[in-house]
Amino acid sequence: MKNLAARHHHGRERAFEWICLFSILAPLTLLALFLLQLLADASPRLSFEFLTQYPSRKAEIAGIYPALIGSLCLIALTAVLAIPLGVGAAIYLEEYARKNLLNDIIEVNIANLAGVPSIIYGLLGLELFVRTIGFGRSLIAGACTLALLIIPMVIIASREALRTVPNDMREGSLALGATRWQTIRQVVLPVASPGILTGCILSVSRAIGETAPLVVVGAMSYVNFLPDSVFSPFTALPLQIFNWVSRPQKAFMMNAAAGIVVLVITLTIMNAVAIWLRNRFEGKWTR
Repeated sequence: MKNLAARHHHGRERAFEWICLFSILAPLTLLALFLLQLLADASPRLSFEFLTQYPSRKAEIAGIYPALIGSLCLIALTAVLAIPLGVGAAIYLEEYARKNLLNDIIEVNIANLAGVPSIIYGLLGLELFVRTIGFGRSLIAGACTLALLIIPMVIIASREALRTVPNDMREGSLALGATRWQTIRQVVLPVASPGILTGCILSVSRAIGETAPLVVVGAMSYVNFLPDSVFSPFTALPLQIFNWVSRPQKAFMMNAAAGIVVLVITLTIMNAVAIWLRNRFEGKWTR
């Protein structure tokens, strides 16, 4: 009876393993098929000229250069605005804030804001940055809107990274006479930096693919010039892709497929940088 029960338990465990394996392989297979079809559609247009040419009403000579530069400028500005605020808020909530009703409310609202649809942030950015502050439909307005979108995610990821630092390290530093800020700066942050960097870069990676907030804020879908300041009109890769998809000509569909490939490669590079930074800092502080 014991052998029969053991075999029955082993069979259920193996079945669960196969279900988990199928749950992983099924979406990966669909993703691979989608990418292969996307590459097949985009291959006629993928070239260096496609990356360096300006948009055109003729699909054969249209390029993605202003959208690519606009996306890079937008994401750089978003990171400059969001990462210091998000990491600073995480440090305060995790290292300084006391457990009381006010801080509990703040934490609940941060968790809720991380799940708010992106178009709501677009409406907020339209009213606050475009109209009230007077930034207009500019690069800085789009960056501020995307910064609001990713700040809750940066805070959550940074707090999780700070929680991985053992309290013994904090207590040891304080026992040696270091101040709380010296302990945070020289002990806590170096150990937590791999998780913080990974969370920040993954949050910024989400922002680069957002379309709804930029549409609401008023980013242009057709731009044949580069932004010359933070107050300049701009476009981004998702908007340029949306513009091409909305056109009926098949040639523009190939342009859209090529633009998606460029966007996916950009996201892959950012995620690879996040993994490299995490491994580098983990290796540095575990030696």
